[in-house]
Amino acid sequence: MKTADLIDNHAADLALVHLPFRRIGKTAHFAAPIQTMKCFEDNTVIRAQLETPGEGRVLVVNGGGSTRIATLGDMLAELAIQNGWAGLVLNAAIRDSAEIDTMDTLVFALATSSVKSAKDGWGKVGCDVHFGGASFAPGDWIYGDADGVLHSVKNLV
Repeated sequence: MKTADLIDNHAADLALVHLPFRRIGKTAHFAAPIQTMKCFEDNTVIRAQLETPGEGRVLVVNGGGSTRIATLGDMLAELAIQNGWAGLVLNAAIRDSAEIDTMDTLVFALATSSVKSAKDGWGKVGCDVHFGGASFAPGDWIYGDADGVLHSVKNLV
């Protein structure tokens, strides 16, 4: 499964998530259903979600495009791996990128920041989110590899 081949063969069913993502982690690609979340500079709800069974899903987080505060670090990335999440797509920043890059996961994020997030508990899980020219709903599908991130409302592989 390569995103380039998917878009060549299924362009009408896919949307390019058009953001300047950084790709982090040892996993080469994912093709998985998603869980959605919205939060801003606060990773409390991200942690709570990653503590639940991922069942091979990808967590798609609209972090408001903030690159000022990191919403994911190595401890949460490890938690995601332990609980069976296939990866994360963050419209936000991360930290501990060198450590995450050695882990068996795949994370797409806008940037890195050394600053840790707030812990105020603000966020919403399972809502529709929109960023990068795509609209995501729980259960939709996401495909990611070295060439980028694609979204579909159905499984194409």
